[in-house]
Amino acid sequence: MSEQTPPRRTAAPSADRGRRAPHGWPQALVAVLASLLAMAVVAGLGLWAAGAADLPDGAFPSVVAAVVVMAVGGSVQLSGDAGVIAESNAGLSVLPLSVTLTGALAIGAGFLRPLRHRAVADAKELAGWAARIAVLWLLLLTGLGLLARHHFTIALGNGPAGAIGGLTDSSPEVGFEADVPLTLVFGLLWLAGVLAVVLLVPRGAPLPGRLLRFQESVRPAAFAMVVLLLSYVAVGFVVGLVVVVTRGHAAETLAVLLLGLPNLVWLALILGLGASWEGRVDGPFGLPMPKVLGAVLRTPDNTTLSLNTLADHDGRVWWLLVVAAVLVLGAAFVMAARSPERMRAWQHAVHMAVALTLTVLAVCLLAGVSAHYGLSLLGIGDIGGGLSGLVELRPQLWRALVLAVAWGLVSGFLGGLFARRIHRRGEVEAGPT
Repeated sequence: MSEQTPPRRTAAPSADRGRRAPHGWPQALVAVLASLLAMAVVAGLGLWAAGAADLPDGAFPSVVAAVVVMAVGGSVQLSGDAGVIAESNAGLSVLPLSVTLTGALAIGAGFLRPLRHRAVADAKELAGWAARIAVLWLLLLTGLGLLARHHFTIALGNGPAGAIGGLTDSSPEVGFEADVPLTLVFGLLWLAGVLAVVLLVPRGAPLPGRLLRFQESVRPAAFAMVVLLLSYVAVGFVVGLVVVVTRGHAAETLAVLLLGLPNLVWLALILGLGASWEGRVDGPFGLPMPKVLGAVLRTPDNTTLSLNTLADHDGRVWWLLVVAAVLVLGAAFVMAARSPERMRAWQHAVHMAVALTLTVLAVCLLAGVSAHYGLSLLGIGDIGGGLSGLVELRPQLWRALVLAVAWGLVSGFLGGLFARRIHRRGEVEAGPT
């Protein structure tokens, strides 16, 4: 009997490996396709609600592909041509974060599914699984980049622009085209960032043995930040539905929800912390945002967007401060509740400050907007006809980061104190080696 004991012990891990969900090339293809398909559906519905389905020359699929490319950090370049005398120029830098968030959640779920119910995974296994997804991701992203190109001819009308077009027998043309090599670089970086967050956040995500000692300090804070950001998205979605029911404008509101909801609500987070943004809106173009933002930003020169400047037009914006206080403190409490009981309040404060500062930095880098289009004659100015527009929105970064540190320290300390009063799992004891 004793001679048969070792074979039974060695057979258990082998049986466990046999029960693991496979994560080869077919599973990687399913994960990547599901992510890109989910992004395309959200982008398509949002563009349809915005009226893009009526674009000429069958441009709608190309526009959807371009939005998906931009959502993963890809580069879509705008171009213009108005003939010999007149010149058009355009530029666009914005992330449709609703589409980005959809893709991140989908590919994150696909990456974790074969690894669930495990505490530890070999680094080589994780790297191989991630590499399969990355290869297929780059191949499909290349196809999207090639599809994301189209050109439009702009009607000049009866103004000065129309007269010049008649004289030169030309009309301004604007188009877009994805920079495929640059898109692949940024798309790969986006994928790496998403997979890193996916491994950091959930308790059920396996880690290599060497990294297990970091999970007590990193995972609760990372989870709390994801909860904070998704809470803002959920609140914004509910507010959007209320707007549809009470004020109408269903198509416009649906377009904002499906294309740029996180852009709005995470901007509200930064403003609620007391930070400021700079920007302006000029010309016929505008931001898909509440009217109060347009009232502040539609000025000849750059202006400051903050709670104070917004309150001059609508005093209800001070509720953003209340919402930020409640949700940030709630996130700090969640972090402390998921941390080991032996951690002290000052440690929670430090962890929360670091996590919130990194989150605010990410939001500031992702939520900025820069878009312009203009038609000039001999390179001098705009020749009228409503063919010029500018939208800019940039954070005052250092102020936002300093405020994030302060909010993190205070909320983390309070969250650690509040978490002492609840029953928690406590520390996980190490099993026999």
